Amino acid sequence: MIDSSKFPKAALAASNFADPDTITKILKQSRTIAIVGLSSRPERPSFRVAKYLQSAGYKIFPVNPKETEVLGVKSYATLHGAQEPIDLVQIFRQSSFVPEIVDGAIRMGAKAIWMQEGVVNEAAAAKARDAGLAVVMDRCMLKEHARRAWA
Repeated sequence: MIDSSKFPKAALAASNFADPDTITKILKQSRTIAIVGLSSRPERPSFRVAKYLQSAGYKIFPVNPKETEVLGVKSYATLHGAQEPIDLVQIFRQSSFVPEIVDGAIRMGAKAIWMQEGVVNEAAAAKARDAGLAVVMDRCMLKEHARRAWA
């Protein structure tokens, strides 16, 4: 589980260009990732990113009411479907859907929010930070993981 108390206050308050140290800590400390908007279609970015993360040792939980299974893992209609603690909620949805996803992540006790490239919602990010979650916006988790030497 991510210990969000170990993130510097400045990093928690960072905008969409998240502090590289915060990104590294999230990548190292997260083990379970709920991927909201994960598609079973191999040509979709969410599928490629999830497949990479799964192969890197992360336990993924697909969240998509239109899917029953993705990458051999049962898909859940909502964030609360997974019966395990979730460290990180990764978002592959339009920015307008982010506030409700952040609310769900806060309720379930997630430690971090990761909005993929092109996904930005400053108000939802501020709410997540105020609740003690680390936030990354407009970044690709695959790219950030792959560029680190330990990846």
